[in-house]
Amino acid sequence: MFATRALRQAAAHAERTPLIRFIGKREIPSNVDHSPHPHPASPTGSLPTNFGQGSGNSHASFSSYRDSAQQHGPLRKSLGASPASKLGPVEAAKGQYFDRNDLPQRFRRTPLTAAEIEAIESGGAAYI
Repeated sequence: MFATRALRQAAAHAERTPLIRFIGKREIPSNVDHSPHPHPASPTGSLPTNFGQGSGNSHASFSSYRDSAQQHGPLRKSLGASPASKLGPVEAAKGQYFDRNDLPQRFRRTPLTAAEIEAIESGGAAYI
């Protein structure tokens, strides 16, 4: 019992060095290069040939992406300038679905049975 007290007192007065070592003061860089560049581990060491030309899923800037993006309707820069009814119909592309209930029956959730509901509500302890 006294040994523990002595160890605690010795530990309180001992010089403690933290296990983590900080490199130095953090600084915000004055300029950051946001230009695209290939990943260091890429096999070719270069960007795709059509990168940034606006074809396919590639866009030259976030602004150009935002102009063509669609999430439950077109995302325009002047959002709210016109009523939603004038934006046109919102339909998913072929093979894409907005809701799970639009999927074929085999991909939908199966409804819970009365026994499963009872097991959930009781905590399941009685059904081991």
